[in-house]
Amino acid sequence: MNTVRIAAMVLMGLGLLGGLYGGFSYTRQTSTTELGPLTLSVQERQRVNVPVWAGVGTLVLGGGLLLWSSRRS
Repeated sequence: MNTVRIAAMVLMGLGLLGGLYGGFSYTRQTSTTELGPLTLSVQERQRVNVPVWAGVGTLVLGGGLLLWSSRRS
């Protein structure tokens, strides 16, 4: 497999995941305080929303790239 086909498949996978899940979340540690032997930390859970048009666009772009690479070879 050449690099273009692998990139096309990765784009299609990302587009599919973006369309199915609609985003992803992660945990961010915002502050840590030490008071003697005690350590206090605050973690915030953040969510990044992926618009539907971005997921569909990435899926279409990957499909087009896959078709283009298959016609070229």
